[in-house]
Amino acid sequence: MIKPKLKEISSTISVELTEFNKYFKESLYSKIGIVDLITRYLLRQKGKKIRPLLVLLSSKVAGGITDRSYRGAVLVELLHTATLVHDDVVDNADKRRGFWSINAVFKNKVAVLMGDYLLSKGLMIAVNGKDFDFLEVITNTVKRMSEGELLQIKKTRKLDINEETYYKIISDKTASLLETCCHIGALSTTNNSEYLSGMKTFGENIGMAFQITDDVLDLNGKISVIGKPIGGDIKEKKITLPLIYSLNNVSKSEANKIRRIIKNGKNKKDIQKVVDFVRANNGIDFALKKANQFSEKAKKALMIFPDSPSKIALESLVDFIITRKN
Repeated sequence: MIKPKLKEISSTISVELTEFNKYFKESLYSKIGIVDLITRYLLRQKGKKIRPLLVLLSSKVAGGITDRSYRGAVLVELLHTATLVHDDVVDNADKRRGFWSINAVFKNKVAVLMGDYLLSKGLMIAVNGKDFDFLEVITNTVKRMSEGELLQIKKTRKLDINEETYYKIISDKTASLLETCCHIGALSTTNNSEYLSGMKTFGENIGMAFQITDDVLDLNGKISVIGKPIGGDIKEKKITLPLIYSLNNVSKSEANKIRRIIKNGKNKKDIQKVVDFVRANNGIDFALKKANQFSEKAKKALMIFPDSPSKIALESLVDFIITRKN
């Protein structure tokens, strides 16, 4: 498989992405000094912008980019940014995309309030644009994301996540937002129920592939651009698909031994033991196989749409997600 580059995928709608960046920057402006200071700091943290890319490409494939498409793209990027700010507080993280996190610079109270501000700005954009269908979609997404995080926290304490529960967690926690990006993109330009359903299916499956790949990279990748070392999930006692598979394919005594290391391990040597265990028991190969299955389902969902450069870009985005290195 030729590994696509995100820059090449984005070039399909480069003009539209420039327009989105203008909308997004304007949406963050505030007359309150500290709020404007933090939003300008956030704008320096240039992410991959996969979510607005999904909204705009989905819009173009389903009918064409409209003013509603831009509002939808800004809405989901504001929600995503808000969740990252809140996640850094929950995880007590010091860095985000190579920058000091908001909570590290401005402390937790300011970070939580800033996350709330970003979410409210997104909702206001939808209300002012009378995009009430967006609101219905996004509020359900926020509920699912919260439920997914809480379920993961509960299961992390007991270290008893099975494969079915893992899929439920990542569907709610991660895939729901990517599904929403594609759904809102289609909603912004069409009321064709087949197209809306197709884009939701595409988004759900690309989201599942995205998170499984992330979990593999945590065990098999290099230190990423955000400074996350190998085995970060193990250190946080998160049980992901590669580990679930490996635990299910050894004796009960060996599985319990690994669980004890995860529960009590505090140093790099302990984490490396678990990483080596997963690699030795084909957990990574199994997870990559599952990620590929979800990616194929995503591509299949696009078959109902007319051929176009934007459709090819979405297919390439699937390949980018499962072949990326960080």
